[in-house]
Amino acid sequence: MEFDKVIDVIGGTWLYANLPPNSKLRHSKPCRFPSLRYICGMKPQNMLHKFLVWRARHLSLTHFTLMLGVLVGVASGLAAVILKTSTHFIQKLLTAEYNFDPFNYLYLAYPLVGMLLTTLFVLYLNRGKLGHGLTNIIYNIAKKGAYIERDKTYSHMLTSALTVGFGGSVGLEAPIVTTGSAIGSSLAQLFHLSYQKRVLLIGCGAAGAIAGIFNSPITGVVFALEVLMIELTVPSLIPLLLAAVTATVTSRLLIGEDILFNFELNEAFAIKDIPQYIMLGVIAGFVSVYFSRMIGRIEFPLLKIKNRYKRTLIGGSALGIMIFLLPPLYGEGYETLKVIFTGHPEQVLQGSLFHNFQDNVWVVWGFMLVLMFAKVVASSLTIGGGGNGGVFAPSLFTGGLLGFAFARFSNLLGASHTVSETNFGLVGMAGIISGVMHAPLTGIFLVVEITTSYELIIPLMIVSGIAYATVHYFEPHSIYTKQLAMKGHLTSGNKDKQVLTFLQMGKVIETDLVTVKPDDTLGHLADVIAHSHRNIYPVVDDDQLLTGIITLDDVREIMFQRDKYETVRVKDLAHSPPAMIKVGDEMEAVMATFDETGAWNLPVVENGKYVGFLSKSKIFSSYRRLLVNQAKEE
Repeated sequence: MEFDKVIDVIGGTWLYANLPPNSKLRHSKPCRFPSLRYICGMKPQNMLHKFLVWRARHLSLTHFTLMLGVLVGVASGLAAVILKTSTHFIQKLLTAEYNFDPFNYLYLAYPLVGMLLTTLFVLYLNRGKLGHGLTNIIYNIAKKGAYIERDKTYSHMLTSALTVGFGGSVGLEAPIVTTGSAIGSSLAQLFHLSYQKRVLLIGCGAAGAIAGIFNSPITGVVFALEVLMIELTVPSLIPLLLAAVTATVTSRLLIGEDILFNFELNEAFAIKDIPQYIMLGVIAGFVSVYFSRMIGRIEFPLLKIKNRYKRTLIGGSALGIMIFLLPPLYGEGYETLKVIFTGHPEQVLQGSLFHNFQDNVWVVWGFMLVLMFAKVVASSLTIGGGGNGGVFAPSLFTGGLLGFAFARFSNLLGASHTVSETNFGLVGMAGIISGVMHAPLTGIFLVVEITTSYELIIPLMIVSGIAYATVHYFEPHSIYTKQLAMKGHLTSGNKDKQVLTFLQMGKVIETDLVTVKPDDTLGHLADVIAHSHRNIYPVVDDDQLLTGIITLDDVREIMFQRDKYETVRVKDLAHSPPAMIKVGDEMEAVMATFDETGAWNLPVVENGKYVGFLSKSKIFSSYRRLLVNQAKEE
């Protein structure tokens, strides 16, 4: 277990379970009990402890987790409804009295205002710790024990509503997933659940969020498994399913079928279109590469600007100009997709400087291509400039336009047969989701559920699979995990890295080695060896700086030559260690050092001063104990 502390009383004994490090319940006497571990001599302090006592006596952890999964699903579904309705309320409030026309200058200012309000909230109310939603969730799972700050249960909802409501060209999905995940983590922390259960409830929150915002329970579950990389086991699958279903039901009860995006499929899949779908898959892969790399090339330079207001001014102003020239970039873009898929693509030009060319099919087609590439730039400016949102909606927007434009181009050229522009647009959405997020199943099932039909399952599988394979060659990691992988923080899906993450160096450092000084005599060293049970002797000076080490093999022959006891000094026998470990080094790097040097013991230093030794055997012992405990918790 990560933290073995006390939380509960049953018959005068405290239940031995996982508590955060700052818990006050830390000192007690352990007792034995069948299948549980207890702590003696304490009384319950509040109603929560009494409930946990009741739960431990009457409800298994498995059933309790299922109940929490339902609760997280309801909360996530409710959060999705609140975020969606509040964002669209802001949009209608700002745009109801103004039509999108070529000379509506308010759209130059709206994005800047929304991003400025978000920046003010982050700086003065959120203490600058908003972070990147899904990337931070994956990082918290990998490196912070799946503990997510409680303020994430509302901060991302508020800031994303302001950003998108005022025209920020990003999506609501990542903020609501962050909110749902934070709700799951907070509940797990409240009831002192283990790491595996915390991760599971985070997955429940993510699944519930996607299910609630799209009315797509299967997509929610698949999203949690693919994007957050929640380990798939039967015990973990059931809570995810319950969370997704309850979130969907909650959303439908409150807002009916008024979800972000849905479409009724009217045209069947044609086998003869398969060659075009294959080509679309390849193109979607390359567009996904463009998407992923362009986000980094625009967002990261903006993030390097130290002055947050300057950054917001640059990003917001540039975004406002883009929306003024290309009005469909305003907000998420789902309304644009609905217009295109219902057979009126010329309406996309309304409100733009090109509105007089709506009857020119080639202008309409070219305008879509410009929108497709510009959406990525607009999303990067929004996020990099200080706004809050995700790339889920921009991916769908880009993919929808790509598929539609591909089919329209094929039809305009007078190909051997006419292809369904709507079907290609829907399949294109799945292709970009697969490429950008490295989540092919999420893309497939999202389109299946928003169309309530499996008619396109074959082209969805073709395009998603080819797009993923294509982009994976150039970008091995998704847009969410790329930076984490570059920094070595990505451990999800890697059991070895996960266990090493929880292996704390401070608990395996050995400090019982006897130190000697450089000027000590051989006689003194022999006396130290005679009374020591270790065979390594750190050599430190008066300032506790490590100057070398001596092993028993180094002095085995000379230590019995008494005539040299006063003439030979320790510094004459000492040698440098194969490597030195620094306090704070990650255990994965420590094990890599052991492998590179072939050593079994290495010294640990802090600013050059000797701290202790790390033993590979002790690390292996602790590693195995953590592995066994995790297996039991699963």
